[in-house]
Amino acid sequence: MSISDSFLNKVERKTNVSKESILSLAERLKGNNLKDENTIRSVIDELSKMTGKPVTKEQSDKIVEAVVGDKIPDNLENMID
Repeated sequence: MSISDSFLNKVERKTNVSKESILSLAERLKGNNLKDENTIRSVIDELSKMTGKPVTKEQSDKIVEAVVGDKIPDNLENMID
């Protein structure tokens, strides 16, 4: 999956997280790291701190379950408007 500049710009505007930080976090999730629960939780925690939005244990569990279970939509750009 490639991430377009327009998508990154939208995410950057909505979250106040730089494109560089987004790409750095995405790099950590490449390959088999998408199945590593500890890596996913680490990225969730880091994003929570970057955005100033707390993530509950329940929310984190749901995100991990979706990522590990490969339940993430193919086209993430439709999620950011």
